[in-house]
Amino acid sequence: MPASKKTVRRPLSITSATLLSLSLASTPMLTAGPAFAAKPSPSSSASPSATPPATMSTVGGELLGRPGTQASLGSDAPVVPKGISARSWIVADAESGEVLAAHNAHWRLAPASTLKMLFADTLLPKFNKDDEHKVAPEDLAGVGSGSSMVGIKEDETYTVHDLWLGVFLRSGNDAVHVLSAMNGGVKQTVADMNAHAEELQALDTHAVSPDGYDAKGQVSSAYDLTLIARSGLQKKDFREYCSTVRAKFPGETKKGKNGKKSRSSFEIQNTNRLLTGDGGLDSYQGIAGVKNGNTTNAGATFTGVAERDGRVLLVTVMHPEKDEHNQVYKETASLFDWGFKAAGKVTPVGELVPPKSADTSGGDAGEPSAQPGATASASASGGAGGKSVAARASGGGGGVGVALGIMGGVLVLLAGGVFLVNRKWPLRGKKQ
Repeated sequence: MPASKKTVRRPLSITSATLLSLSLASTPMLTAGPAFAAKPSPSSSASPSATPPATMSTVGGELLGRPGTQASLGSDAPVVPKGISARSWIVADAESGEVLAAHNAHWRLAPASTLKMLFADTLLPKFNKDDEHKVAPEDLAGVGSGSSMVGIKEDETYTVHDLWLGVFLRSGNDAVHVLSAMNGGVKQTVADMNAHAEELQALDTHAVSPDGYDAKGQVSSAYDLTLIARSGLQKKDFREYCSTVRAKFPGETKKGKNGKKSRSSFEIQNTNRLLTGDGGLDSYQGIAGVKNGNTTNAGATFTGVAERDGRVLLVTVMHPEKDEHNQVYKETASLFDWGFKAAGKVTPVGELVPPKSADTSGGDAGEPSAQPGATASASASGGAGGKSVAARASGGGGGVGVALGIMGGVLVLLAGGVFLVNRKWPLRGKKQ
């Protein structure tokens, strides 16, 4: 049974949406400051500490390298929310790249499973989603004790599509290791991830494991995770996977009494609680992904993207100090609320820089450039989707409309919904 027919995705926008249920009745804008010439030693900041370093990277702007909260509020701008306990956070406009406010944006902290965004952005272009792989025992070697798993079994065959559902929905480290094996192994995959982080100018990031499992020297930052998410959201498959609420995943093949083999499936649900909701926590209006994480060392981490009234924001929150249920999501929602109210009323404190190889010459904004890190054959075929990059562009404005979603048996009709993330990396002052 093809999993693609069983997936349920959150709409990527709820702009002027009509729901139809079948079963329910004053300073100049900052320019990017100088970046560090080289990455600091990964081991120097591998574990979070109570105090941010006095000197941090200035990629994206000088203010972003300062400790503490950075915000430049206009006279009518709302104050930055009180009670945010995260060690590091950032609020940015996904389309323009403007950073509206930030707190210790470049503090290098353990990322937990938010690092899977870099894994996905690196590997998605390398395989077609209908490719199949039979899992060998060595594919699952090295999966950390206590890891989140989707339930992959040895000697069973899975499509690449199945495996990506396991990565995005269940944060399955087993799915990550299988895809890594398909990519030449964990060592090769980590090297590819670090090279891609360098290309994205995510210079705070150093991957040691492909899945975000705690490892000495494995770090990222709120700024970098936001850069990585923004890069991933340029990919159609990435957007679709990170917005999927629930899906059917292949189970074990068993032999019946008549000797005939059959394979069952089971439902998996996204662990992003702003997407699915949870006890005492509603799903966030306009949410469309991206990725959550939680380990003993990293605490809770989360990067989310949401749209409201035609504006798309990215928020990353790392390691809230308050130890309350769903605290990382509550703080993210609070920062989203602030960002949507504050947009247009604050002076940006920095910007999300483009990849090193990005075309910022201001050509046709309707089609995306080839993704950094993609192999020549993957770029030509459109990567995981099997379509050309140009064919994946939807509309001159670079948006993707979701006209129909099926959520838990309830038909939801979305009229005019558009999720917009720049297909080309923006030039300052140019709305694409």
